[in-house]
Amino acid sequence: MPSPALPDPSRRTVLSTGTAVGGALLTSGLPTQSAAAEPREPGGDPWRTVLDDADLVWQRMPTAWYEGPFLGNGFLGSGIYAEPGATTTAVRFNVQHSEVQDHRPEFGSLFGLARLPIGYFTLEPVGAITGVDWRLSLHDAELTGTLTTEKGTLALRALVHNDRSVLAVEVTASEGERGFRWVFHPADAISPRAAFKPLPDGYRGNPPAQVADHDGTTAAVQPLLSGGQHVTAWRERSRGRTRTLYAHVAHSYPRSTALGRALKSVRAVAQLPYSALAVDHRAWWHAFYRKSFLSLPDARIQRFYWIQLYKTASAARRDAPVMATSGPWLEPTPWPNTWWNLNAQLEYWLIHGSNHLELDAITRALSEFRDNLAQETPAPYRGDSLGIPRTTDPQLVNGAASTLMGYGVGIPGQDPPTPEVGNLTWALHNVWLSYRHTMDKSILRDVLFPLLRKAVNYYLHFLEPGPDGRLHLPATFSPEYGGDSRDCNYDLMLLTWGCRTLLESAELLGIRDPSAPRWREVLAKRVPYPTDADGFMIGADIPFAKSHRHYSHLLAVYPLYEVTGRTPDERALIERSLAHWVGFEGALQGYTFTGAASMSALLGKGEDALQYLGELMTRFIQPNTMYQESGPVIETPLSAAQSLHDMVCQSWGGVIRVFPALPAAWADLVVHDFRTQGAFLLSAVRRRGTTRWVRLVSEAGAPCVVRHGIAGPVEVRDGRGRPLHHRDAGDGAVQVTLRKGESALITARGDRPDLTVGPVRPNAEAPRWGLPRV
Repeated sequence: MPSPALPDPSRRTVLSTGTAVGGALLTSGLPTQSAAAEPREPGGDPWRTVLDDADLVWQRMPTAWYEGPFLGNGFLGSGIYAEPGATTTAVRFNVQHSEVQDHRPEFGSLFGLARLPIGYFTLEPVGAITGVDWRLSLHDAELTGTLTTEKGTLALRALVHNDRSVLAVEVTASEGERGFRWVFHPADAISPRAAFKPLPDGYRGNPPAQVADHDGTTAAVQPLLSGGQHVTAWRERSRGRTRTLYAHVAHSYPRSTALGRALKSVRAVAQLPYSALAVDHRAWWHAFYRKSFLSLPDARIQRFYWIQLYKTASAARRDAPVMATSGPWLEPTPWPNTWWNLNAQLEYWLIHGSNHLELDAITRALSEFRDNLAQETPAPYRGDSLGIPRTTDPQLVNGAASTLMGYGVGIPGQDPPTPEVGNLTWALHNVWLSYRHTMDKSILRDVLFPLLRKAVNYYLHFLEPGPDGRLHLPATFSPEYGGDSRDCNYDLMLLTWGCRTLLESAELLGIRDPSAPRWREVLAKRVPYPTDADGFMIGADIPFAKSHRHYSHLLAVYPLYEVTGRTPDERALIERSLAHWVGFEGALQGYTFTGAASMSALLGKGEDALQYLGELMTRFIQPNTMYQESGPVIETPLSAAQSLHDMVCQSWGGVIRVFPALPAAWADLVVHDFRTQGAFLLSAVRRRGTTRWVRLVSEAGAPCVVRHGIAGPVEVRDGRGRPLHHRDAGDGAVQVTLRKGESALITARGDRPDLTVGPVRPNAEAPRWGLPRV
């Protein structure tokens, strides 16, 4: 008997559900063949429901950056907490900017090119602070609430405007607090590393900032010894009992043009009341969140996930600098620039599945500053090779190289400098992910292929045959284990991925590259990855024998998916290596556990993945979901969001795997417009431990193989409810041919499930992030 079709697309039938919080709904009729399912909620909005639930709250005063609210737009960032040493008399609003840096390359990326602290405002009430009640609205990207003092109250609203890059803080004072004031404190314009390491010979900080009034707008002008300046300009406007502070930061080099730009920006925006300024700011954020949807029954983790999306959009834009270790919220740190041996890569992984390629600064920066990558390669190899140092400024420049000032690329087989040569190839894996999730051939043609070709070429200069007939690498460095090893797994794994990707890319682009025979030779003849009884070694000369936070020796497992457990022996090797790595306590850090969670998800071990995320949350994540080691580092919480993605969906190897590693406690789960490799948008619903339906929309017409997780025979229907031809691809997967713009709905045969998408009920209550009342 033929299956009944879905309702006609012109009939906007709304289906209800008993399991979705607030009665979240999905229209079952589809307006076009290509349209994705759109969550709806009568009298409400599923995104608003999950975002309001994820808001951070403070009913105790935050006393440090890792406790307080944070605002940003990829450029301007503000962290908010009590003024150290004056917790009852002032609240600090930090003012930092991702473009503000020094320009003295002779002192390296960590001193001479370092990000520079700008300063902060203090909000100083009349009376001593006695209470705080704040809420950071993720939906509006806005801090609201009150400060209570011995003299009254201060009601505040604050945002960093998405487009105008202005910090706006509106304060409405009770009668006893009308005398509150704002004070700006310029910071010393010196590398933050100076507080942790000795200064290089000849290095000194920049001269003090000069504060002056400019016709009612105040500016702190920070001159730089290299030339140029950065400027913080601000102005207060009063409207009745409400006063609004507007502040903007501008940076210029080598010219001193920042002052004029900063004054112009503040004067223009100060004409707008706060409420008017907030309209288009909120509109951008509302549209941002609606690009994807995820809900799961662990309230704490669901809230954490949405906070990471907020954090990423506060810290990243395509045209902003690649995130430094602390994002735009610069605090005292020994790492005041961008780190390329793990941090940058992990920072941007979540943009793919969450459908936020508009935040992809890595692809843009590697393309824009590719000439600098040649200059960072040792001189004899610059004609045909590229490399990226461990540390760079936003223009991908390291400057002078030393263990104190910044780490160069190095030369395999030589030390010093440390031969850490694989970082560019790993960064280009992020570019490859952006290509695969969009199938945008311009990324492949204009960025990935030409840059990866030269990154791999650097390896090929040193790859030599050994007595065993295999190709070997001289000693290189595996981040951050210590010591150099021949046939270092970090580099062998990246080289293997690079050669395979170049061959596949050349075929797709129709390029007959003269290096292709060499790439094939590498794949056929390179030495096997060094292993021992405990699993993957650091390299042929160094076993894995001590606690080590980094998974540089395991990249072929994750994130490259070159070794995936296809055979029992390969699976056992992964399991043995993973257990051995995390079995050494002492040097493990937060991203150890996000990596372990994602590797467990690869193996389908949802319980293990959840346990590793639980370890991360308990041991490392701070009250506002930030993370620190010797200083603030942003990559670990963001990579935890990617670990969650890996539990919900994986799409490596040409197969989309729906719900591949869910723990038993996550019996209900909803995902919508999750972006996969092949440029598909995935929507799927799991109820009471059973996957009810899977829907894919093709944006590029790429081959579609989906392991749907639906037990028994299935039906596949198109966007109009008609049967869609498909074939069994084995191992619980089906292959469907979809042209660009077409969709497929997969259900159990004869099943007509409720197509509702909306928030799921939490299994248990959980405290909010922030500092709620104890």
